Amino acid sequence: MNASMDFEHLEIGFDVPAIPGMDAADIQTPCLVLDLDALERNIRKMGDYAKAHGMRLRVHGKMHKSVDIAKLQEQIGGADGVCCQKVSEAEVFARGGIKDVLVSNEVRDPLKIDRLAQLPKLGARISVCVDDIVNVAELSEAARKHGTQLEILVEIDCGAGRCGVTTPDAAVALAQAVEAAEGLKFGGIQAYQGSAQHLDSFEAREDKLNTAIALAKDVVRGLRAVGLNPELVSGGGTGSYVFESNSGIYNELQCGSYAFMDADYGRILGKDGIRIDQGEWEYAFFILTQVMSHLKADKAIVDAGLKAQSVDSGLPVVYGRGNVEYTKCSDEHGEIADPNGVLKVGEKLRLIPGHCDPTVNVHDWYVGVRNGKVETLWPVSARGKGY
Repeated sequence: MNASMDFEHLEIGFDVPAIPGMDAADIQTPCLVLDLDALERNIRKMGDYAKAHGMRLRVHGKMHKSVDIAKLQEQIGGADGVCCQKVSEAEVFARGGIKDVLVSNEVRDPLKIDRLAQLPKLGARISVCVDDIVNVAELSEAARKHGTQLEILVEIDCGAGRCGVTTPDAAVALAQAVEAAEGLKFGGIQAYQGSAQHLDSFEAREDKLNTAIALAKDVVRGLRAVGLNPELVSGGGTGSYVFESNSGIYNELQCGSYAFMDADYGRILGKDGIRIDQGEWEYAFFILTQVMSHLKADKAIVDAGLKAQSVDSGLPVVYGRGNVEYTKCSDEHGEIADPNGVLKVGEKLRLIPGHCDPTVNVHDWYVGVRNGKVETLWPVSARGKGY
């Protein structure tokens, strides 16, 4: 949604937090604000990196849940479609015009499988992960029913201990079952090491990824031995993409948070021992909040509490203000330590959330800002699409 659209019937402060053209100082709080310049630099930087390393870049839609941002990632970052985690989420992106959508998760519920099998009718290439041979038959039956084709990535457990087969033999058996199933096409392997992404130490992440890469190589070797050559070896996140892109076996990255950044990712260290928010990636995503009370001399109260963010990865960080600290939150209130009494009632602060993905999911809109003005308003297209 942009300035060319009709906002005549939308009320600022009720329907939307802002409209294009207004001063950024007048945005209603709490809401999500995007620094468009920083966002675009992040998107271009990852796109350039992927291209330079011969990698496809399939951006993670679960992070921003926005068709508009996914399209921007395709347009200026060279992205090759999106990953999603749920069928309803994938359906939002397919309906929105994204032509290559991977559900990087297993789908087992019969109704979800049926909806998934219909998505190719929207003109999109649809892929999904499997880790159980029974699921192959379920997906095949649905694809045959609807006269469609689903591409299948065999998921291997790279160390997170969640979904995925654990041996090359099991992966090969699954791939062979997919190849023999009507309505399905074997597309490759899903090899994402999720548990390594937020390890602070570069060396610790490297150690985890070395194990994952070795398993991926063994699986590919086993597949090729039976005449199956995976088109995609897919994985890699904001905390690990350097390892997958230099592995010699991966050819697709699934990074998400790089575009926005959050406080948890900002703390991890690069190879040089410097935090990745000190040059590798910029903060482009904020919760805009406002001081609503300051009766306590050393403490300000803001309007962004638990209902405006997720704190599973820690409390937010006040952006650009080393003299104040977000220290506590309840449903509707955030407490800011202000030992020098520098904040004033009505003053607005930008908060860097601890974890961007679930924070996005409690908001309806992104307010895109550039040069002190609201430039665009984007809906959180797949908000609440968790089924």
